[in-house]
Amino acid sequence: MAEALGFLAKIHCGLFPLDTHSPTAQVSLMSSVVIKNTDFQLVTEFARTDAKKRLSLGEALVGSNAFNVYRNALGQLFLDPVKAIPADEAWLFENPATLASVRRGLEQATRGEVHDLGDFSKYAKE
Repeated sequence: MAEALGFLAKIHCGLFPLDTHSPTAQVSLMSSVVIKNTDFQLVTEFARTDAKKRLSLGEALVGSNAFNVYRNALGQLFLDPVKAIPADEAWLFENPATLASVRRGLEQATRGEVHDLGDFSKYAKE
């Protein structure tokens, strides 16, 4: 199964910008791998659409309620669960260098690579 899905692992998706029609949006959609695990399990053997072309996914949607939907040339569909990012936090994900810096800092903190810079309470606004 993993070999059959190998070509799909090359499909990319990263941040989902609000404006998906801009050239920047198309580039950012190609920034990271969509399929992160190729261990798929058959959930429903023969699902059929209704008259309005809707497909009930029922038990397949455990824990998710929003998806990016991908379709390949064969008509196969792939659902990638997504979460919304508050607009006032989107700037971080729209700035790759800043996001990389934050991720580096989190990795350093995880490894215990921290330095005490002293007390910053005098800068706090009350």
